[in-house]
Amino acid sequence: MKLRDQNDRRDSRRALKLRYSPAVMQPNSSEQDAHAGNGLSLNLQPELTRTPAPGAAAANPESNEVRVNMTSKPGESTGGASSRRSRVNSHSHTHSQPHSHNRLPHHSNSEAELDPPDSDLDSGEPSTSFSELRCLFRWLQKSLPFLIILCAKLVIQHALGLAVGVGLFTTFLYVNKNIQTQVFLQDRHSKLRCVWMLLFLISSTLLLYYTFLSETLHYCLIFLSPTIETLGFWEVLWTVGITNFIIKFLFMGIKCLILLLPSSLVNYKTQGRWVMLTEELGQFHQATAPFPLWFRYLVTYQEVDGTPGLTLGVLLALLYLIMKLLGLYGQWTSIQKTARVFLNGEHTGTAATRSQCSEAGDVCPICQGEYREPRVLLCQHIFCDDCIALWFNREKSCPLCRTVITEKVFKWRDGATSPHLQIY
Repeated sequence: MKLRDQNDRRDSRRALKLRYSPAVMQPNSSEQDAHAGNGLSLNLQPELTRTPAPGAAAANPESNEVRVNMTSKPGESTGGASSRRSRVNSHSHTHSQPHSHNRLPHHSNSEAELDPPDSDLDSGEPSTSFSELRCLFRWLQKSLPFLIILCAKLVIQHALGLAVGVGLFTTFLYVNKNIQTQVFLQDRHSKLRCVWMLLFLISSTLLLYYTFLSETLHYCLIFLSPTIETLGFWEVLWTVGITNFIIKFLFMGIKCLILLLPSSLVNYKTQGRWVMLTEELGQFHQATAPFPLWFRYLVTYQEVDGTPGLTLGVLLALLYLIMKLLGLYGQWTSIQKTARVFLNGEHTGTAATRSQCSEAGDVCPICQGEYREPRVLLCQHIFCDDCIALWFNREKSCPLCRTVITEKVFKWRDGATSPHLQIY
């Protein structure tokens, strides 16, 4: 009796579970193949048969199956139906095979490994450029010993010319720095050092011309061609470079002579105007000196070239002449402005009164000391005469309010010489 009661209880519990459990959805493979283009058929096998809604599903009383026909609309494509079938199949597999979840991540990882890596499109440079750079680097690495041997041979062949170039450049840097220092010291500059720099420039120039006495390089200073037999490209370039440095030395020597003048005859402001005019004239001379050399080089032709070679040389020389005239016109305009400042003086302001100085605090904003020859600018700011003169060597505006005071920057008034090498 006890065993029968236990079996009855088990059967009742099982019937309750089946009654309230959800229906198991199993696809019908035969009907799925038959209706692949029209829709999707599902077989619902519930324990408790219910009456479906009209038009929504068709029930088969013999097999206790409920068939739901999901037809596609005319506007939908067959791809939508296939995607729905795949989703239903995946849903049925998740209910029927719970252990398949462990295999999906492994499958996705394998697909990620099979995908090719992204190209270098995000970097903006194709991968071929890196390969070309590697090839170039390898070529340089293999050719480095030969390049070193070739450079050593060129240095040995042109040792004298390279030594002259290095010597001229170091001499220029040394003298230029010392001249700027002496101009900055104003009345406290050393006349002995100015004499030393003048003698150093003269000796360097004479030594150079004596070394190349047969080439008569000094002719280039007076716009004549030197007596070099084969005036090729490298010879012209070397001659023009030496001439440019010698012209710099010549006008730097003139600046040293200006510094040697007594301060009673030439004050600081007048000295700055003389130095500025000297530099402008020196740059104009440097621009005109290479003209005969390059013009001769462009016009010269060989007999093998014939008339076409001569015609081409003349056309190139005319183009060079036009370019040179345009450059000289700009430099001549700068010389005219500098000469105007040299003759008329600098109209940077007027003399300030004692009341104006007291209102300003009797302290120069630049040197932070008492006013020495105070000058009031157009913006009513007051500065020392020497302090504002040094300021206008680099700027055109007031140091405090940035009001434009002058139309030209007196950048060469501090004694500096332009390091620009005029080679054409």
